Amino acid sequence: MTENRQEQSPEDVLREVVKLCGSCGVCHSMMGTDCAFFIKLFQLRVLERNESIPASDAQLRDLADLCTLCSLCPCPKIPIKVMEAKSLYVEQSGMPFASRLISDVPRLARLCSTFSRLIEVLQSNHTLDSLLRKATRIHPDRELPSFPKKNFFHWAADKGLDQKSKDKPHVTYFAGCAAGYLFPEVGRSVVEILQHNGATVYVPPQQCCGMPLLVEGDRDRTLQLASANMQRLLESARAGDDIVYSCPTCGFFLKSLLRERAYYSDSYQKSVDAADDVFKVPAPGYEERVFWHLNKSMYQKILKDDGYFSSIDPLDRVELSDHLSDFGAYLIRLHRQGRLATDFAPRPERMAYFAPCHLREQKIGRPYLELLKLIPNLVIEPVGGEFDCCGMGGVFGFKEHFHQKSLYLATPLMEKMRAANPRVIVTDCMSCRLQFNHCLPYPVFHPVEVLARAYQERKYESGGSCEYH
Repeated sequence: MTENRQEQSPEDVLREVVKLCGSCGVCHSMMGTDCAFFIKLFQLRVLERNESIPASDAQLRDLADLCTLCSLCPCPKIPIKVMEAKSLYVEQSGMPFASRLISDVPRLARLCSTFSRLIEVLQSNHTLDSLLRKATRIHPDRELPSFPKKNFFHWAADKGLDQKSKDKPHVTYFAGCAAGYLFPEVGRSVVEILQHNGATVYVPPQQCCGMPLLVEGDRDRTLQLASANMQRLLESARAGDDIVYSCPTCGFFLKSLLRERAYYSDSYQKSVDAADDVFKVPAPGYEERVFWHLNKSMYQKILKDDGYFSSIDPLDRVELSDHLSDFGAYLIRLHRQGRLATDFAPRPERMAYFAPCHLREQKIGRPYLELLKLIPNLVIEPVGGEFDCCGMGGVFGFKEHFHQKSLYLATPLMEKMRAANPRVIVTDCMSCRLQFNHCLPYPVFHPVEVLARAYQERKYESGGSCEYH
């Protein structure tokens, strides 16, 4: 715990956010209608500035609950401070049972699998279903997520993928909770694509990446999960494996958030032979490491490894980030090296592709859009701009207090999708998938499902239009 964090209350942190952001106003035109958090923040700031009505403690708590860490806001300082405030609230009062239950997907999956018949009975009875929703604080208009009887990790174990073979090259796959428990067909498709391209796949023991609990403010559990996953994945990295993920939120957490401020640590600066009077910071956008040199006397008071994850070894955080690849970006790399199989069967279909927030934030382009264009006869249209969001916010769209807000935030994107009128929607984010399924009549798939099916159709020469997994 940093000295600053000991001195501040969550309300102090949030009042600083309201003052800082409300006084700046640079992104008001960008975020004023696209983010529930900013809409509320600007309202509070107007009341404070124009009518001298400061935000109450209850209003500040409600404000914090509106941030889903989508990372669309241009100023990175704001979401970091909001996560800090959320953690302080949890340290003071604990996490509500409903939030803990719905944010812990692995535990929820085990519960639903173990008591599947009981869950079915509860959902089939209106009174009992209402009680279940009240306990979990899920909005009555939301369909409760279902968990397949056999999750991806059980399937991978049956295939022996949870054990490392002697065959190489290995590709270590971090599936995450969505592909692991909710949509196992996504995980299976990743494996099929890798195997079709000659790779030996390893699915290591893994836990939730930690993002859902970070957004809820559970600092201790977030750090535990991050450390455990980091240890497993670094074992693969140090063994020479490629490491891929199919969930952009997992990737954003493990590759981007964990690395935050690690470059400013003394150990990292020593590792890159920085002179005593400068910080050496990797310049973004270069495949080979190119450094910016910053005057230490000017920046040493603000460039510190003192963020949320500073208790985890900074060199480990950087090493993990350097070895992780979005699966789409990994396949593009193979393609540019002439190593990707392109024996796709033609698919005469019209699809719309949406690049989710946490993919856009990683600044790696839209690799799946490029990959899908390799499938003969497939017409794929990108839909959505830089600030378009599905509004789901992980599991936030299920919550009573956020459901209507999520639909409001989603309206511009949903209107664009209806205008495109595709046969199929394709997106990397399974949270977006849940929202599209709720709002629109079109089937929704992860890009890997489309790619894997195109491989299979060629392999088996079915001659017809196969259904997806």
